[in-house]
Amino acid sequence: MSQQGGSPARHEDDWWGQLYDDATEDTGPTAGSDSLDDRFTSARNAVTGRPGGATGGTSPRDPRAEPRREPAVPLQRAASPAPTPPAATGRDAAPAPAGQGTAPPPGTAPPRQRAPWEPPADEPGSPATFPPPPAEDGYRTQAPPAAGRPFAQPRVDRPSPPPHADGFPAPPRADRLPAPAAQPRVDRPSPPPHADGFPAPPPADRPPAPAAPPSATPPSPPPPPPPPSSLDYVGSGPPTYDPEPTALPAADPDDLGELVADTVLDGARYGACTLRAVSLRGDSGRYRGEPRRDALLTARFGTGEQALLLVAMATGARAAPGAHLAAAEACRLIGRAVGRSHRGLVADIRAARRGELKSGLHRLTDRSLGRLRAGALEQGLDAEEYTASLRCLLLPADPDCRTRVFFGAGEGGLFRLRDGEWQDVEPRVSAAEVGEPVLGFGSPPAETPEGDRLTMDLGIPTPPSPYEPAPEPPREPFRFRASVARPGDVLVMCTGGLADPLRGEAALCAYLARRWSRRAAPGLAAFLADAQVRVKGYADDRTAAAVWEA
Repeated sequence: MSQQGGSPARHEDDWWGQLYDDATEDTGPTAGSDSLDDRFTSARNAVTGRPGGATGGTSPRDPRAEPRREPAVPLQRAASPAPTPPAATGRDAAPAPAGQGTAPPPGTAPPRQRAPWEPPADEPGSPATFPPPPAEDGYRTQAPPAAGRPFAQPRVDRPSPPPHADGFPAPPRADRLPAPAAQPRVDRPSPPPHADGFPAPPPADRPPAPAAPPSATPPSPPPPPPPPSSLDYVGSGPPTYDPEPTALPAADPDDLGELVADTVLDGARYGACTLRAVSLRGDSGRYRGEPRRDALLTARFGTGEQALLLVAMATGARAAPGAHLAAAEACRLIGRAVGRSHRGLVADIRAARRGELKSGLHRLTDRSLGRLRAGALEQGLDAEEYTASLRCLLLPADPDCRTRVFFGAGEGGLFRLRDGEWQDVEPRVSAAEVGEPVLGFGSPPAETPEGDRLTMDLGIPTPPSPYEPAPEPPREPFRFRASVARPGDVLVMCTGGLADPLRGEAALCAYLARRWSRRAAPGLAAFLADAQVRVKGYADDRTAAAVWEA
């Protein structure tokens, strides 16, 4: 019989039948001691695994009477229930096994009872059996099988936690939940700002970041803003008038073509030069609602390398009702005259014929101003009121020709910016030249240096031109200058509204020299911002044309 459970009896293991057959008399119960020492020895043997009976173990044992140890039953065999022996009565009935009320044979120690927690001893030739590790889930724990008994233990279900007051089950305990795996951090792009400039609100799945705790160290002051690219004014203080237009000039519904815009801006690039031109109303005219008295004309005559650029600007008489009309007409007259003669002018500029250029342009200027005065007489206006100062600049489009020609009559200025320094190149005239009449246009009789009398001495009057009336002598001297530009030069021609502050305010000269000394010409908007920098005490209209040499 095996202590591991019932199994079919084998011939070599039928020791029970050999000892207790019909020929063997019953020995009766064996007297054994039941003292404290015997119980201690039995407990020690059970713990340490030493052989010995449960009632002492001090008497010698008969090796022939000691039962043989059975090999450990494999798990798959132990799982099957033991067969039940057939029932017997009388002498054929087998005695009960040890531990069930029948003592073992005399001289034989009963088999040692193994504790439930004691692992079975390894038998030679038998594989070692190990119980599987306990399986643990979040709520139930399955105890390991007893040593040598690989049957499943009953499942114990723990009661569910009571629900919350709101009816939902309580969350699982935090100490029994598996630790969440670390997820990679994904940086979401910031949402673009709204059209009104304010940042977009954070999305609903991203709560707003908590505010940083206040630190004991005061924050550092923000850096100073960069200096502005353009100024509003220079000098000791701001001008009296507002920097922007205030009132519009009065308009005649029947003469809307006579309206003049507050600001005119233009530009071009031909050959080796870049042109920027602007004409804007002064602070006083903007405040009083007066029209701009300055006029600006930029025109190109011809094509290709034979083209000629003309920049003309005129200023009407101060406090005259039609000053802006006189300035615009002066520009149209000189433009028409230059356009008709542009081929001869281009040839003279290329050949550097200074004498021919000066005399021809002087004649064109006098005729244009003479026609202007003649138109004033036809309109019944005073010639002194319907007049204008005129200044012009000729620029050939040929990149190999760097000759720049200036001519005109009246107030204004001509400056050159070279190596960061301003040069006033306005042509100087002597006092004797002021008011000198032009020969052939109504001049009185005069003598030559050799003493010869002119045609008027013969008594033959100068006939009037059948095409245009004879103009009066110009009030202002004619100014002419032809120069060769160098790479990097900036030539500036302007009316009195900008020439006077350039001559009288050093801060304006320094500012424009810093802005316009760069190799590349500024854009139209930047040039306009530079040209309208105001100076206290100078509130007239400003018209300027600048040429940057590549």
